[in-house]
Amino acid sequence: MKIEKNTIVSLRYKLSDAQNNIIEEPDTVMVYLHGGYSGTFPKIESLLDGKDVGFETTVQLEPHDAFGEYDPNLLKIEPRERFPEPLEIGMQFEGVPEELSADEVLDADEDDDEDDEETDSLIYTVTELADKQVVLDGNHPLAGMALRFWLQVEDVRQATDDEIANQHPHDEDGFGLDLANEDDLDDLEISGSDPKGPGNSPRTLH
Repeated sequence: MKIEKNTIVSLRYKLSDAQNNIIEEPDTVMVYLHGGYSGTFPKIESLLDGKDVGFETTVQLEPHDAFGEYDPNLLKIEPRERFPEPLEIGMQFEGVPEELSADEVLDADEDDDEDDEETDSLIYTVTELADKQVVLDGNHPLAGMALRFWLQVEDVRQATDDEIANQHPHDEDGFGLDLANEDDLDDLEISGSDPKGPGNSPRTLH
């Protein structure tokens, strides 16, 4: 079966930087719904369109095709007293627009008809610590980097009606590629929040 719109694609991949230094080589396949559902990068989708199981290639994505250019405006300095302790470099928190209250965010999440753009958020990573301040970086860790993907198509199947309606695969052992959020959040409301731990999502800052 060829890769086309509304097929579920399973990919083996290896991710390197432009100098061929390995960034990631997972044992688990990446699984996504093909056809413009943001399951992977558009340039990769375009390259794979019409291909069969076994197809193998290497493609380089410039920053604008991958996780975007590095945006210095996504650096935030916040009072340390607004964060939980112990606080360490590398901890991650989720930021939401200041104009939305926590209740409004939850209500929007529960309503499938609401515009998802209303509640878009960024993951902020703690990059520097001082006695009274915390530096947060909302850029994706790979922002500003040219990336090389080695790709191999392991499986292709027709998506179910439910998968198409929900715009992502169901009941798969693989994972999807977490694409960058292009929305710029100007402000954060930060209160007691837990850091991101293994297997846990970062907490919302509100």
